[in-house]
Amino acid sequence: MTRLPPAPTDQYTALPEARLVTTRALLTARENLADTINARAMMCLHGGAGFGKTVAVTSCLRELEASEDIRRITFHTRPTTRAVRHELFTTLELPGQPPRYATEFDHLLKNALATHPRTLVLDEAQWLSSDQLEYVHYLWDNPYTQLAVIFVGGEGCHATLRKEPMLSSRIFIWQHFTRLTRDEVLEAIPLYHPIWADADPDDISFADSRAAHGSFRNWARLTAHACTALERTGRTRVDQETLRWAFSRLGSGG
Repeated sequence: MTRLPPAPTDQYTALPEARLVTTRALLTARENLADTINARAMMCLHGGAGFGKTVAVTSCLRELEASEDIRRITFHTRPTTRAVRHELFTTLELPGQPPRYATEFDHLLKNALATHPRTLVLDEAQWLSSDQLEYVHYLWDNPYTQLAVIFVGGEGCHATLRKEPMLSSRIFIWQHFTRLTRDEVLEAIPLYHPIWADADPDDISFADSRAAHGSFRNWARLTAHACTALERTGRTRVDQETLRWAFSRLGSGG
């Protein structure tokens, strides 16, 4: 059983023919996630916005869905510990109404997490404060819960977890996602979408230096606009004139 989003939502934009590219970072994440889950441990994947963290985690965990109960919570604002309890209650699909009192709530969650192995993915984990991180640690550290925890977050996530020595000292694996290098761009982008398959490598490098900057999210937006440009002009191949038009929509220089 899993509560991961459907595969078509992995891409930042609804971009027909876009493919998931197996980068070195994704391969490393696949190994790290498997090792963390096997150890029933905790892991942190962190890095800048648009570098592919969430897509990598989701796609890799989806491969394990037949044998692993995976639940994901995404934080968009700074929650209270009470809110985290309620998110867990909902995510675990527990019956009845949430308990009113913290002690009763904690007893219920610990019992639920002890029934069988689970993986809990906490996305945008940089929003968690000291109290919430300590609460996650408290649930994971219980000798009867069978929990693996995957923290996923932006650049601030690493610093947030490092401020909690009791928690950070128990992180099994840290993985930092960074921008694609120039060589990685030239290797990955022709595989990402058919419009780049026969593009001039110099044009791909030009697009990366002016607009995409090694970010998969930027490449997704740029590709969507480049596809529109090809459709409207009747051209069959991306060139620098096409790219400059796409840059104008992105607010990038050309």
